[in-house]
Amino acid sequence: MFNFPVSERLKSKKIIKQLFSKGKDEFVFPLKVKFILHQTPSSVPPQVLFTVPKRNFKHAVDRNAIKRLLKEAYRLNKHLLKDKAGNYKIATIGFVYIAKEKLPFERIQRKTILIFERFNEKTS
Repeated sequence: MFNFPVSERLKSKKIIKQLFSKGKDEFVFPLKVKFILHQTPSSVPPQVLFTVPKRNFKHAVDRNAIKRLLKEAYRLNKHLLKDKAGNYKIATIGFVYIAKEKLPFERIQRKTILIFERFNEKTS
Protein backbone atom coordinates (compact mmCIF):
# COMPACT_ATOMS: atom_id res chain seq x y z
CA MET A 1 0.00 0.00 0.00
CA PHE A 2 2.70 2.50 0.98
CA ASN A 3 5.19 1.62 -1.73
CA PHE A 4 6.42 3.38 -4.84
CA PRO A 5 7.69 0.72 -7.26
CA VAL A 6 9.62 1.49 -10.44
CA SER A 7 6.57 0.49 -12.52
CA GLU A 8 4.75 3.59 -11.22
CA ARG A 9 7.46 6.00 -12.38
CA LEU A 10 6.82 7.81 -15.62
CA LYS A 11 9.83 7.48 -17.94
CA SER A 12 8.37 7.32 -21.45
CA LYS A 13 9.29 10.47 -23.40
CA LYS A 14 6.23 10.02 -25.60
CA ILE A 15 3.84 9.92 -22.62
CA ILE A 16 5.65 12.81 -20.89
CA LYS A 17 5.28 14.95 -24.01
CA GLN A 18 1.59 14.03 -24.21
CA LEU A 19 1.13 14.81 -20.50
CA PHE A 20 2.53 18.33 -20.79
CA SER A 21 0.84 19.14 -24.11
CA LYS A 22 -2.64 17.63 -23.61
CA GLY A 23 -2.89 17.09 -19.85
CA LYS A 24 -5.19 19.02 -17.54
CA ASP A 25 -3.81 21.38 -14.88
CA GLU A 26 -4.35 21.66 -11.16
CA PHE A 27 -2.55 24.25 -9.06
CA VAL A 28 -2.02 24.48 -5.31
CA PHE A 29 1.06 26.42 -4.28
CA PRO A 30 3.84 25.13 -4.28
CA LEU A 31 2.72 22.43 -6.73
CA LYS A 32 1.51 22.58 -10.29
CA VAL A 33 0.12 19.22 -11.31
CA LYS A 34 -0.57 17.96 -14.84
CA PHE A 35 -2.69 14.85 -15.23
CA ILE A 36 -4.40 12.64 -17.79
CA LEU A 37 -7.50 10.61 -16.94
CA HIS A 38 -8.19 6.97 -17.87
CA GLN A 39 -11.01 6.33 -20.34
CA THR A 40 -12.38 3.76 -17.88
CA PRO A 41 -11.25 3.30 -14.25
CA SER A 42 -8.33 0.91 -13.89
CA SER A 43 -6.84 -1.05 -11.01
CA VAL A 44 -3.35 -0.05 -12.22
CA PRO A 45 -1.93 2.89 -10.21
CA PRO A 46 -1.01 6.03 -12.18
CA GLN A 47 2.48 6.62 -13.51
CA VAL A 48 4.04 9.64 -11.82
CA LEU A 49 6.71 12.20 -12.69
CA PHE A 50 8.35 14.68 -10.29
CA THR A 51 10.24 17.74 -11.50
CA VAL A 52 11.96 20.69 -9.87
CA PRO A 53 13.17 23.48 -12.20
CA LYS A 54 16.88 24.16 -12.39
CA ARG A 55 16.07 27.86 -12.74
CA ASN A 56 14.86 27.99 -9.11
CA PHE A 57 17.34 25.52 -7.57
CA LYS A 58 20.80 25.65 -9.12
CA HIS A 59 22.30 22.78 -7.10
CA ALA A 60 21.31 19.20 -7.92
CA VAL A 61 21.36 18.24 -4.24
CA ASP A 62 18.61 20.79 -3.56
CA ARG A 63 16.49 19.59 -6.49
CA ASN A 64 16.93 15.96 -5.47
CA ALA A 65 16.04 16.69 -1.84
CA ILE A 66 12.78 18.36 -2.90
CA LYS A 67 11.97 15.48 -5.25
CA ARG A 68 12.47 13.06 -2.35
CA LEU A 69 9.96 15.07 -0.29
CA LEU A 70 7.46 15.06 -3.17
CA LYS A 71 7.85 11.31 -3.68
CA GLU A 72 7.35 10.64 0.02
CA ALA A 73 4.21 12.81 0.17
CA TYR A 74 2.85 10.98 -2.90
CA ARG A 75 3.77 7.54 -1.56
CA LEU A 76 2.03 8.12 1.77
CA ASN A 77 -1.16 9.55 0.25
CA LYS A 78 -1.66 7.85 -3.11
CA HIS A 79 -4.41 5.69 -1.60
CA LEU A 80 -6.58 8.84 -1.70
CA LEU A 81 -6.63 8.60 -5.52
CA LYS A 82 -8.65 5.36 -5.42
CA ASP A 83 -12.41 5.47 -5.83
CA LYS A 84 -14.83 3.41 -3.72
CA ALA A 85 -14.38 0.39 -5.99
CA GLY A 86 -10.60 0.49 -5.53
CA ASN A 87 -9.87 1.74 -9.07
CA TYR A 88 -7.82 4.68 -10.28
CA LYS A 89 -9.34 7.22 -12.68
CA ILE A 90 -6.02 8.99 -13.34
CA ALA A 91 -3.53 7.46 -15.80
CA THR A 92 -0.53 9.78 -15.44
CA ILE A 93 0.46 12.60 -13.10
CA GLY A 94 3.27 15.15 -13.33
CA PHE A 95 4.22 17.16 -10.24
CA VAL A 96 6.09 20.43 -10.86
CA TYR A 97 7.49 22.20 -7.79
CA ILE A 98 7.22 25.94 -8.43
CA ALA A 99 8.23 27.54 -5.11
CA LYS A 100 11.53 29.38 -5.02
CA GLU A 101 12.52 28.02 -1.59
CA LYS A 102 12.49 24.60 0.02
CA LEU A 103 9.33 24.17 2.09
CA PRO A 104 8.88 21.80 5.06
CA PHE A 105 7.56 18.30 4.39
CA GLU A 106 4.36 18.88 6.39
CA ARG A 107 3.32 21.71 4.07
CA ILE A 108 4.12 19.72 0.93
CA GLN A 109 2.15 16.76 2.26
CA ARG A 110 -0.84 18.96 3.15
CA LYS A 111 -0.88 20.43 -0.37
CA THR A 112 -0.55 16.98 -1.95
CA ILE A 113 -3.59 15.77 0.01
CA LEU A 114 -5.50 18.87 -1.08
CA ILE A 115 -4.71 18.16 -4.74
CA PHE A 116 -5.81 14.53 -4.39
CA GLU A 117 -9.10 15.67 -2.83
CA ARG A 118 -9.62 18.02 -5.79
CA PHE A 119 -8.97 15.11 -8.18
CA ASN A 120 -11.66 13.11 -6.41
CA GLU A 121 -14.15 15.99 -6.71
CA LYS A 122 -13.43 16.42 -10.42
CA THR A 123 -13.54 12.73 -11.32
CA SER A 124 -16.58 11.68 -9.28
